Amino acid sequence: MKKSKFAVALVSLASAAMLVACSSVSSTGGAGANATGTKIGDTVKVGLNLELSGAVSSYGQTEANGAKLAAKEINANGGVDGKKLEIVSKDNKSETAEAATVATSLASEGVNVIVGPATSGASGASTSSVTKAAVPMITPSGTQTDLVVDSKGNTQEYFFRTTFTDGYQGEIMSKYATEKLSAKKVVLYYDNSSDYGKGVAKAFKKAFKGEIVAEVTFASGDKDFQAALTKIKDQKFDAIIMPGYYNETGTITKQARELGLNQPILGSDGFDSPQYAELATTSAANNVYYLSAFVTSASEKAKAFYDAYKAEYGEEPSMFSALAYDSVYMAAKAAEGAKTSVDIKDNLAKLADFEGVTGTMSIDKEHNVVKSVYVVGLKDGQQATVDTVSVD
Repeated sequence: MKKSKFAVALVSLASAAMLVACSSVSSTGGAGANATGTKIGDTVKVGLNLELSGAVSSYGQTEANGAKLAAKEINANGGVDGKKLEIVSKDNKSETAEAATVATSLASEGVNVIVGPATSGASGASTSSVTKAAVPMITPSGTQTDLVVDSKGNTQEYFFRTTFTDGYQGEIMSKYATEKLSAKKVVLYYDNSSDYGKGVAKAFKKAFKGEIVAEVTFASGDKDFQAALTKIKDQKFDAIIMPGYYNETGTITKQARELGLNQPILGSDGFDSPQYAELATTSAANNVYYLSAFVTSASEKAKAFYDAYKAEYGEEPSMFSALAYDSVYMAAKAAEGAKTSVDIKDNLAKLADFEGVTGTMSIDKEHNVVKSVYVVGLKDGQQATVDTVSVD
């Protein structure tokens, strides 16, 4: 596997972040402003609000596996302040309304911190519930940029994430397309039915200095992409930029290759599932690149996690399982010395230089995580190259 360093200067993103940082952290009003949260008892209760069934169950199931493995390891090493982690898991069924209900239910059962949901829409729907209960939530993979702010533009006190944002992804994809793929003309083909796909696409359009020769959209659940692909077949372009989830992007890749569209495909982190290559097929999953927060070769810690996960579940971990694994370890670190869920929230906000399997992480003033990004290149459906994308 080839590895290379690719430094990216994210000037506009940094400027935007500085503007947001100037606003103070708000209590966001409501019950959360005065709530005392949940007390830590004989155990530290970690709630899982994940997509265990439904449209994106691949993400939720692997995140549940990663979270449970982390808890098992932490407990085997003495727990937190001598207290074991107790996992309370509930299925949000890949539905935003159900995710909000699950968040309320977990808080009412006395959990001290929640890991999940996996998707941006479900994470956003859950934020009000955790704020009212004063129980912090850590989404492993909810990337929508504006999830961290309330309607007044203030940082959500009880919302944290382990992954990078959609805006960050769009910037990275623009730089990578330009500087690594030498793409001057691109087709932007994205999921217009999700805030995730639209958010990454919007950021890409803002950052990309080349020409977008065509802008095409698809929706969650679509199966036939022949008509859209045929329209772009005869156009001159250097790459296809494809923000979306594996459910559709895998099939799009297969149908694109069948039509002779062999240009590089650059995807967002929604590609990061074993099912992407299965849907695309091995022969079609070539000259494909996608963003990821986890590669096994990144560190000894990452390799140890890979080995432990494979031994536990009989399959390879994905970025999502790694992010959930790190989320539980972050929660455990924040629970040290804590007496209530509010204390965990305060400690999460101060977390810095945390060594996880997805990299070294710090929480910034907007409760976003500062970390590097990997761009994985596929050959015959397997990882062939890894570029480490870092901020200057």
